[in-house]
Amino acid sequence: MPLDIAYSVCPHDCPSACALEVERIDHVRIGRIRGARGQTYTSGVVCAKVGRYAERQDHPDRLSVPLRRVGDKGRGRDAFVPIAWDEALDAVSERLTRATQRHGSEAVWPHFYAGTMGMVQRDGIQRLRHAMRYSRQNSTICAAMTDAGWAAGVGARRGVDGREVAKSDLIVSWGGNPVSTQVNLMTHITKARRERGAKFVVVDPYRTPTAEVADVHLAPLPGTDGALACGVMHVLFKEGFADREYLARYADDADGLEAHLASRDPAWAASITGLSEAEIIDFARLYGRTRRSYIRLGYGFSRQRNGSMQVFAVTCLPTVTGAWQYEGGGALLSNHGLVPLDRTLIQGTDVMDPTTRLLDQSRIGPILCGDKRDIGDGPPVTALFIQNTNPMVVSPESGRVRQGFARDDLFICVHEQFMTETAAMADIVLPATTFLEHDDMYTAGAHTHLQIGRAVVPPYAECRSNHQVICDLAKRLGAVHPGFDMTAFELIETTLETSRLPNPSQFENGTWLDCVQPFATTHFLDGFGHTDKKFHFHADWSQIGPDHATLPSLPDHAELNDDGDPERPFRLVPAPSRSFLNTSFNNTPSGIAREGRPTALIHPVPLAMLGLSEGDRVRIGNDKGSVVVHAKPSDGMQQRVVIVEGIWPNHAFEEGIGINVLTSADPGPPHGGAVFHDTSVWLRPA
Repeated sequence: MPLDIAYSVCPHDCPSACALEVERIDHVRIGRIRGARGQTYTSGVVCAKVGRYAERQDHPDRLSVPLRRVGDKGRGRDAFVPIAWDEALDAVSERLTRATQRHGSEAVWPHFYAGTMGMVQRDGIQRLRHAMRYSRQNSTICAAMTDAGWAAGVGARRGVDGREVAKSDLIVSWGGNPVSTQVNLMTHITKARRERGAKFVVVDPYRTPTAEVADVHLAPLPGTDGALACGVMHVLFKEGFADREYLARYADDADGLEAHLASRDPAWAASITGLSEAEIIDFARLYGRTRRSYIRLGYGFSRQRNGSMQVFAVTCLPTVTGAWQYEGGGALLSNHGLVPLDRTLIQGTDVMDPTTRLLDQSRIGPILCGDKRDIGDGPPVTALFIQNTNPMVVSPESGRVRQGFARDDLFICVHEQFMTETAAMADIVLPATTFLEHDDMYTAGAHTHLQIGRAVVPPYAECRSNHQVICDLAKRLGAVHPGFDMTAFELIETTLETSRLPNPSQFENGTWLDCVQPFATTHFLDGFGHTDKKFHFHADWSQIGPDHATLPSLPDHAELNDDGDPERPFRLVPAPSRSFLNTSFNNTPSGIAREGRPTALIHPVPLAMLGLSEGDRVRIGNDKGSVVVHAKPSDGMQQRVVIVEGIWPNHAFEEGIGINVLTSADPGPPHGGAVFHDTSVWLRPA
């Protein structure tokens, strides 16, 4: 018999937003998941972890009923007892109301992020927040500094169509590892290499699986990519690779940039990056002589205190050479801003009070510990309602996060699919649907399609969707907004209508709609996103965020990073792994089997100086704490660099707390941003 195939969309926090073909075994079970062949970016390809999604969908540890904690925080499933949905929701609404009555509505913090990228199921929590005047959230943990750096120069949150990679003669993956984290991009890179003989360059601090297959791998010290970009631009101007005619028409001050870069030569860049002058010059010449050069920016190199400047500096490269004007040329960070969606109904922005306080998501530890830099004279946070994130593991300064969550006066409700470490700290845990069990709508970072995913199977056990739980709480709390009275699919249909976009019936296979713009718009030939329509070499950081004083106007190496302390000589990068996606999939058997255990990649020279060999235990630490992992020698990076791929759950580490105990909650300028990869550490035999 032919397979029953349903179309859907991958919801996870990945640029690819793959269109999916899901095998249905019966009305409740799925088989394999494949990339949809008809969607031209996904092009039939999907990563292994989503291909084996049945492991997660049918995992024996999925939450099935609401739970109330009766034992100690953090103990796990045996500290909870089942309760009915009405009892659970009544308890949550009562505690949120009590927090409001005692300290004011800002004492309640609805905390969320991108465990699903679907707009209805992810962002509906905003509608509840705004209707109730709860504390607002500055969602900084992932894209705040990339978005700031891109906006500074380009001025619009979109870039060159990702499918054009296949028409490029040079592809530069800067700060990303697509072999592990964005496999569809590699499909288009492979096509360009096979059909056009395209060169592939990777800029990354260590030899990732992507770097292993590249023609050129540049491994700068973490936090020095801005210096590399400036050194490259120095060569581009000096050796005649700058497109003067293009610059005169499309950029704000090419002469000022050239003068500024006169002292930022390859020798200067080499002294900062740790690369050789020859590496920098050779890359600059390769980039300068290749018109169809495409830079695919990742997020890794933005997670520094100078991350916004680093992204900005890299976006200047295709402007100097004029690569934007050619098919297969230019750059892309994200196309999430491509589709002009009216998100008012979903997010409830029409009832938002802009005077309510704004809490920085990445500083949840300091906030819950009462740091006055965050809460000022406002009330303490005494109630958390959490969806789509696992802050006990993923947030910086895990020690302070744990301290804050342990407060006796803090009420916590977590709506989750599994008993994560965050859920284990909750008072009430609500079981959540997966993307296969609810309706949603998705934009994408990597491509130009707007996509709709319909429920493929019914909810598991008593699981409820984010949207349903938000609406159920809204009724109990007296929150008023039309979005609370609509189904998820009605929200999608109405949002498309108010955005003057086609009805879902007009989406191909009911799933995807290609919103690609004309070539001139995609390549900014009809103007960049600023009012003057020019690319800005002079960044006006004050228009992007309040903490702008430390960022130079012109592209540069901003010396803001946690570096140079002789007591902490190593630079730690807690990079993504191939089998996990943040903390999603870190409990699936295949993912655990492939990744093995928490491991530190350390250059052989310092490893030998420590008297350690492969498999030995090494302690990594700084003033925030330390962790013990097993060492593995790796010569694909500079001697000061240490890599720990993850994110592993806290319990996978010997002492019960994970790698983010070492990372800082300091906000990156100009408008916040997590600085995960800006961490200096020491190493000792364990």
